[in-house]
Amino acid sequence: MIASNTPSQSIIIRIRRQDGPSAPSRWEEFAVPYRPNMNIISCLQWIAANPRTTDGKDTTTPVWDAGCLEEVCGACTMVINGKVRQSCSALVDKLGAPGEPITLEPMTKFPLVRDLFVDRGRLFNDLKRVKAWVPIDGTYDIGQGPPVSQALQEERYPLSRCISCGCCLEACPQYTPTNKFVGAAVISQVRLFNDHPTGKALKKERLEAMMEEGGVADCGKAGNCVEVCPKDIPLLESIAAVQRQATVHAIKSFFSK
Repeated sequence: MIASNTPSQSIIIRIRRQDGPSAPSRWEEFAVPYRPNMNIISCLQWIAANPRTTDGKDTTTPVWDAGCLEEVCGACTMVINGKVRQSCSALVDKLGAPGEPITLEPMTKFPLVRDLFVDRGRLFNDLKRVKAWVPIDGTYDIGQGPPVSQALQEERYPLSRCISCGCCLEACPQYTPTNKFVGAAVISQVRLFNDHPTGKALKKERLEAMMEEGGVADCGKAGNCVEVCPKDIPLLESIAAVQRQATVHAIKSFFSK
């Protein structure tokens, strides 16, 4: 990834810039001094301190989102060399062929704020929609919680690793800015909390939300979500499990009328 035609060893970073949602987009190119084991965030931090393009023009500091810088918060998701991923764990030495520019673009499924920064509010609103939490009333001590078997712990743990990064939603052909599909991340969280001894108290409400427009029936099983998930969550298994739960719930509801 080192550009051999530059005076000193450097990485060429091409960023798709846009000053606002309605502003025109443009490409800007930066030469970043190479250091072993550097990631995309470190490149952006260098550019922020030295906002000058390769053609010698001073520019504004690129805008992006980040938090933990260790693939936990999920905030730094962007499209790198055409693939959605976490920029904190994207190592320069492993991105494409040496000498080729690295391209950075914002996700396309969420409203753009500026440059590489998008508004993922829809994702968090969908988590609220399906009540993705364990219902505990109050902050007082309610004693020891119900036991969870080792088998259930091992089944639920991979699902709990979701960081709401939005990678699966960006890669999903069914998830678009104009529809109501909640996507794999939210469906998997429904499975996670439905299987919790206390969380299942809201199972009915979650499944009813999954049976509405934008719910689990809207999934087309493309499988792209599994390919891009940075935490290797079994998303297709979660989708199948929630579909089964929703079907059983629908049948029980029909015969209980």
